[in-house]
Amino acid sequence: MRCALTIAGSDSSGGAGIQADIKTMSALGVYAESVITALTAQNTLGVQGVEPISPDFVRAQIDSVFTDIRPGAVKIGMLANAQIVHAVAAGLKAHGAHNIVVDPVMVATSGDALTEDSSVAALDELLGIATLATPNIPEAEVLSGMQIHCKEDMATAAKHICTSKACPAVLMKGGHLDKAADDVLVTASGEEIWFSHERIATENTHGTGCTLSSAIASYLALGEKLPDAIKLAKEYLTGALANDPHLGHGHGPVNHLWMMSRTQC
Repeated sequence: MRCALTIAGSDSSGGAGIQADIKTMSALGVYAESVITALTAQNTLGVQGVEPISPDFVRAQIDSVFTDIRPGAVKIGMLANAQIVHAVAAGLKAHGAHNIVVDPVMVATSGDALTEDSSVAALDELLGIATLATPNIPEAEVLSGMQIHCKEDMATAAKHICTSKACPAVLMKGGHLDKAADDVLVTASGEEIWFSHERIATENTHGTGCTLSSAIASYLALGEKLPDAIKLAKEYLTGALANDPHLGHGHGPVNHLWMMSRTQC
């Protein structure tokens, strides 16, 4: 059985973070392992508290995973501070991890900050060993230092991140643009591939970034090439959004298990 590892924070409401990643990986037929970087008290209305895990214990979890059930891909999500970023980077380098998907989680769907500024500044260390980074537009604006208003800006910013952060590939997610739900994959070699899917009319988008990045990692673990892994992951996420489970009083979660049940929760 193929295995994938999620390195991320715990979401007590189950819609994002470790919980979303494990659901996604399981739904796609991959054995899911986890390294928890932070505990959060959160729900569909917002984040009420964050408790980072000590960097030494984050590293201990990574060592435990890689010395026994080695994952074929790694998804990285919420890293609360620079010390945790350094611990994750050192651990993955030490164990020669590959197929690393970095989702630079900075802010929850509710708008609440999930990381310290020091974490953002330290991300370069991870982007340099990543296979793919998957920023949304607000995250890409921070990483690239430029404003993004249109599809051409998306491609330009993605190229800048590839070059300035030594990241081999960037998937720029365009969901924050008003008129499109298109994403663009840009590689360090200059390749540019666009992915277009219908925009699903729903306010329940909590954990979409976590879900997409963990789905990409799952398909990489299953042996798919990067463009195909992205295409399949976007199809999975579109279905999860379309089969909205209508949970919570704020930005609710997507239906991670829609492929298994074909019914709404």
